[in-house]
Amino acid sequence: MNEKMKKAAKINYHEIKHGDTYSFKRKISRQDVMDFAKLTADFNPLHIKSDFGKKSLFKNNIVHGMLAGSLFSALIGMHCPGEKSLYMSQTLNFRMPLFYEDTVIVKGTITSKNDSIKLITIRTEILKNNRVMIDGEAKVRVME
Repeated sequence: MNEKMKKAAKINYHEIKHGDTYSFKRKISRQDVMDFAKLTADFNPLHIKSDFGKKSLFKNNIVHGMLAGSLFSALIGMHCPGEKSLYMSQTLNFRMPLFYEDTVIVKGTITSKNDSIKLITIRTEILKNNRVMIDGEAKVRVME
């Protein structure tokens, strides 16, 4: 993943409001998939072998679901709350596959806050052409 190094947001708990939305755009390259396969040792041919992908249900190689899901880590760690985050949990629902060179929007919407422990709940979504491809829910403590 060749995203430029940038500084993480520093959002305080009291600044986060129900309904706030945070997002970023990302293109997932073939090299991203190959790097993820090497990092995780998941060399499933559906992800990395073009002849296998062409014969599959999808007629092409698909991006590892967990590679796509890991983009939520960037959402939490870089955008909201950023450096004050402690990722507690994440659910994932894989609705539709992603393919090499897909450009996606990674989006999070604040759905609740627990003031006593400074915990936020975020509806997480990965969208392609305004269609939800992956969704779930993240729970994040805001450390202050």
